[in-house]
Amino acid sequence: MQSMKSYFLGILLCLAIAVPSWMMGRFYPIVGGPVFAILIGMVIGLFLKDKTLFQRGITYTSKKVLQYAVILLGFGMNISVVLQTGKQSLPILLATISASLIIAYVLYRVMHIPSKISTLIGVGSSICGGSAIAATAPVIHADDEEVAQAISVIFFFNVVAALVFPILGAALGFSTTTGEVFGMFAGIAVNDTSSVTATASTWDSLYNLGSATLNKAVTVKLTRTLAIIPIILVLAFLQARTAKEGGSKVELKKIFPYFILWFVLASIITTIATEVGVPTSVFNPLKDLSRFFIIMAMGAIGLNTNIVKLIKNGGKPLVMGFCCWIGIIGVGLLMQSLLGIW
Repeated sequence: MQSMKSYFLGILLCLAIAVPSWMMGRFYPIVGGPVFAILIGMVIGLFLKDKTLFQRGITYTSKKVLQYAVILLGFGMNISVVLQTGKQSLPILLATISASLIIAYVLYRVMHIPSKISTLIGVGSSICGGSAIAATAPVIHADDEEVAQAISVIFFFNVVAALVFPILGAALGFSTTTGEVFGMFAGIAVNDTSSVTATASTWDSLYNLGSATLNKAVTVKLTRTLAIIPIILVLAFLQARTAKEGGSKVELKKIFPYFILWFVLASIITTIATEVGVPTSVFNPLKDLSRFFIIMAMGAIGLNTNIVKLIKNGGKPLVMGFCCWIGIIGVGLLMQSLLGIW
């Protein structure tokens, strides 16, 4: 009974953080609900010295609920649409993802940044921000402070991108009669969906393009999200190999990220359903639930994070995030130019 109470109270606390964070994220999409949840969680954690009564529920939310969020993310993936978009965007995505991961690895070696934080920042920068970090964290056994550090870095540059990119796009001479060029750029170089939406919508409103830029950006963003699958499988393999080299006995069923299979299944269900005429709006509640679960899990991560330690150790990860971000912008623009998109 005491165990059940611990689970219930912890989950309830995370839920209490998630609801206002979700609402604030809707009002301020440039920041996003997950960032608000981490901040609120960290502030509460400063005053809640003894979390014994809540800890099991907090841990469950930061681990399991985070995986459920990734699974539900699959209901926003129409594989047919992604493949169509991929014909144009795939070369750019491969180049930018590779650039970000290489930069993260080099800086990890040169600056001696902890490997798990480096992995989370590299994957989060190159693929899809918080969702990629959510999928990666359980595979590499990252703790909550490492996840919070990576999320903070990624979302900081999301906010900067949402503010700066419309100005940058105009300065670079992006077409203002169509959302194609800026939509591709935003979908590649901005991570979190809410920030992509805010950035692309700003361009649409500035040049009266309806939702043309937004539609393009979100589709490219979804194509990037699909890269979660091979990245997670590679990381699981590397984890197994490292454990084996260290003399540990490795069982595939224990280290394999099965939640990714459910993510793929959700994507297949969505694709088949839309192909036979089911409106995509049917899946909106599940996509919203995925976003809410991510916010809820970020609240739990905030509760488990030492804000003083986070600030103290934030310098090097912030430099890595900046370098990955600049690398993605530079390579993305170069590839768009080479392919004749811009």
